[in-house]
Amino acid sequence: MSLDSDVKLLAGLPFFSSLDAEALKLIAFAAEARTFMAGDVLYRQGESSFGGYVIVSGAVALDSSQNGSVATKILGPGGLLGELALMVATRNAATAIARQNLTVLKISRALFLRTLAESPASAQRLQVELSRELKTFVDDLEKARKSFLD
Repeated sequence: MSLDSDVKLLAGLPFFSSLDAEALKLIAFAAEARTFMAGDVLYRQGESSFGGYVIVSGAVALDSSQNGSVATKILGPGGLLGELALMVATRNAATAIARQNLTVLKISRALFLRTLAESPASAQRLQVELSRELKTFVDDLEKARKSFLD
């Protein structure tokens, strides 16, 4: 893919939508384009995660069952794997397996954090957006707790 198409792909994802054009361009330029064949494992559940993957083409099955029986979730083009791992050290919650030939942009945590450091306005907008999402999540949990206790 071209740099412009990679920037456009990133800009269309909610997680990256608060980043400015220069930040997106830096990520797209420095991200590693990787290809996988159907059946290849991108990463395994429980392994340390060092960043995220944006699906350019193909599809990925996520399996958190640890026995390979049924995919928990399937993501296609424009899907983002490892959102949390872009910001903090974490472990993979599921095993990711290419369901068909697959192309991804692999974005390391170091790249993402460096980009935020170089673009404070983007970092601040992302913080506001993530804070909003966290508040919504906490509110939803509180509603669920109340309905469970009633």
